[in-house]
Amino acid sequence: MSSVEPSHGIVLFGGGGDLALRMLFPSLAFLECEALLPPGMPVLAAGRSPMDEAAFRALVRADLEQRAPDTVVKGAADRLLQRVHYLATDATRPEDIERLGKRMQELGIVRPVFYLAVSPSLYSPICQGLLEAGLTRDPARVVMEKPIGKDLQSSRAINEIVAAAFSEDRVFRIDHYLGKETVQNLIALRFANTLFEPLWNNLTIDHVQITVAETQGVGDRWPYYDEYGAMGDMVQNHMMQLLCLVAMEPPADLQPDSVRNEKVKVLRSLRPITRADVQQFVVRGQYGPGMSGGRPVRGYAEEKGSPSETETFVAIQAHIDNWRWAGVPFFLRTGKRLPDRDTEIYIQFKPVPHSIFSGESRQDLSPNNLLIRLQPEEDIVLRVMNQAPGLSLEGMRLESLPLSLSLKKAHSARRRIAYERLLLDALNGNSTLFVRRDEIEEAWEWVDGVNDAWRKSGFSPKAYPAGSWGPAGAFALIERTGRAWHDD
Repeated sequence: MSSVEPSHGIVLFGGGGDLALRMLFPSLAFLECEALLPPGMPVLAAGRSPMDEAAFRALVRADLEQRAPDTVVKGAADRLLQRVHYLATDATRPEDIERLGKRMQELGIVRPVFYLAVSPSLYSPICQGLLEAGLTRDPARVVMEKPIGKDLQSSRAINEIVAAAFSEDRVFRIDHYLGKETVQNLIALRFANTLFEPLWNNLTIDHVQITVAETQGVGDRWPYYDEYGAMGDMVQNHMMQLLCLVAMEPPADLQPDSVRNEKVKVLRSLRPITRADVQQFVVRGQYGPGMSGGRPVRGYAEEKGSPSETETFVAIQAHIDNWRWAGVPFFLRTGKRLPDRDTEIYIQFKPVPHSIFSGESRQDLSPNNLLIRLQPEEDIVLRVMNQAPGLSLEGMRLESLPLSLSLKKAHSARRRIAYERLLLDALNGNSTLFVRRDEIEEAWEWVDGVNDAWRKSGFSPKAYPAGSWGPAGAFALIERTGRAWHDD
């Protein structure tokens, strides 16, 4: 844990945007409710819309009443709003950045966290403007949302400008999946239990599946999505981070660099997917018209208004070439307009080496599996074999039963917003759950290789009906290895 002095003030670019209103201000209200924010900490929101502070506070209050109602936060929203300020700012104009600096001085923000809740295209000009205005000196920190770039080249270009303004230890790249309780619990599950770590290897694990399924389509977000696709929007960040946490070696401790060093080793061990094998290991799809939530919906091309080569679905068979995971396939799957909203990690163990059971019991015997579910409900379920109760002339009967570590059942506390943990850590300088520059660039290098191999092979994304589990090739991808997707 970092021992650096905590920040005392947030400067929120994009303060009137969707992310700020839906996630950041409610998270701050919950932190205030638990007395986890520095006393009197000001929040200075910067946005393009011209409005006074009273109008902006009313805008924030309307969203807080929905997402952090007073019955839950018990007056914390009022206390927070008294310290919320607003300044109409064009972040690309040097004179506006200077006005922002003066307002920070008036509010006493001397150890700021600059939170960039804006389009990634603005990261470079904002950091450059803050540097030129002299606002980036230590201990100022910067928080950036994904995606950082749209490929390795653009990611490096952004990172270079950010690095000129902020040292790496003061750069906090957010992947909000890392703020989820169950993702953090994955670390505890692996490294706080002697039960799992000795089995966490190719001797006992058959394969791993990581699924991020969404029922929603792209809708009016298509200008952004058409540039990134499922590979840039989901695989390069969320799915790579989950893969790293599942596959990494035990770190020496939980210091930020100890954890992130092990994640980088996983990314460097990912086997490249080349033009020669991309058809075998990668499936891309794009949703067409279909049914979702019991109603007809349009296809991606119809939403965009023109044909597109952008994938809204990806399935990948990946391999990690190291001693722990040699021979264990990792199946990654993500898509829009799928039947369920579901994010999960599924660990399939190998069967017992020899069955002592006979008859129907032998047929009932199935390998253990571990399901780590992030949404819609956070849960960890280990399925084990058990004797089925009752008498039978056939002898012992077996059944598979779940052992659940449901956070909802174990704790009466509300489900936290992932940004609460991440905001708290950013304010206190703890970067363990944030993504380091070399992580971002290693992930982009692997994803760029897949994209390049796909382009060179000359195949367009395969169509799949909205409301289905993707194109038929996604099932063939896993079934030809003798396995099947976990869709329960």
